[in-house]
Amino acid sequence: MEGDIYYPSYTLEREISNFIKVWISVVVSLCYCYFSAKFIPTGMPRLFSIIPIVSLFFALPLKLHSTNLGCNTAFFIAWLSNFKLLLFAFDKGPLSKPSLSLPHFIAIACFPIRIQQNPPTKSQSNLTKNQNEKNPPTKLVSQNGHNRQNSYLKTTGKGSKSIWNYALKVALVALFLRIYEFSDRIHPKIILVIYCLHIYITLEIMLAMGAAVARGVFGFELEPPFDEPYLSTSLQDFWGRRWNLVVSRTLRPTVYDPVLCISARLMGRKWAALPAVMSTFVVSGLMHELMFYYMGRVRPTWEITWFFLLHGACLVVEIGIKKVVNGRFWLPRVIATPMTVGFVMVTGFWLFFPQLLRCKGDVRALEEYALVGAFVKDVVAGVMLGNFSSRVQ
Repeated sequence: MEGDIYYPSYTLEREISNFIKVWISVVVSLCYCYFSAKFIPTGMPRLFSIIPIVSLFFALPLKLHSTNLGCNTAFFIAWLSNFKLLLFAFDKGPLSKPSLSLPHFIAIACFPIRIQQNPPTKSQSNLTKNQNEKNPPTKLVSQNGHNRQNSYLKTTGKGSKSIWNYALKVALVALFLRIYEFSDRIHPKIILVIYCLHIYITLEIMLAMGAAVARGVFGFELEPPFDEPYLSTSLQDFWGRRWNLVVSRTLRPTVYDPVLCISARLMGRKWAALPAVMSTFVVSGLMHELMFYYMGRVRPTWEITWFFLLHGACLVVEIGIKKVVNGRFWLPRVIATPMTVGFVMVTGFWLFFPQLLRCKGDVRALEEYALVGAFVKDVVAGVMLGNFSSRVQ
């Protein structure tokens, strides 16, 4: 019966084989998009030529059953790649740059890579530095909470994470996995808190690994996916400038900007951001539902969508209040930060994490780690036995 089997029976070798076949299909499909764009005009003709690829990218993650390989692949191709391809159909987004080579096109389509554009010369950097020392820049957040990006990608300073930082995070994940073995002796609320930290750290490590590959192979740089979300002072700050910036940067050109343009014509510029924000959260909720379906293959209960609808509605109210108050009143950080983080955690416990637990994501991940560990142990034993046999002979 649907939903009873959370962890399909498969061998590690078969899953890796399917993983390789899926990514070969992705590369071949993106080659088609790259070369067909040379003679198919932008707009509806290119969109119709890309729709089969978009449909394929939604279907390919269903070939994978593991939590780690399947969920990561689903995020990269069903979400990031598809949204970038839809922008590409209308000559927008990072894939529309005519100077992109085929390897760069494939890498940018699959991973959260942003091209470094017009890097400043040394003299310009020194001039900017002197100006900033006289007039320190202020971090600006647009009405929908998204940070206003500079044309030049900054990869130094606070955004650069040291190797020790990630080593500590890997150690924490290992500690969490050890704690899960005693979950029956720990209060469920504490386990949920650990899940929060686990998801946050795992996402950051996953995207950092992608950044390292992009930097080593293509020379690209990635912006940090998170910016200390535990310091958020409002929902606008949390969703727009601190939490999962990869998704924010993907949803802004594909959902927020088009809706903002339409609503500005209908209701004026002042309040146009409100329906744009709500539309963005609706799409985000539906995409998260899809990601959870890829993870557990269980029928959606729509709790995830309600989570994002709730946060979207609260953010709309927050933006409206800020417009009315117009800077005449604000909560001090010592009050605003606990309120924001507490609201996110309470609503997450209520609506977000039950679906994660229902998918048995933690149990399946632990089984996969044990499976990989056993496979590596067998490989090492085989290599050592082979070396021993060769010496005896």
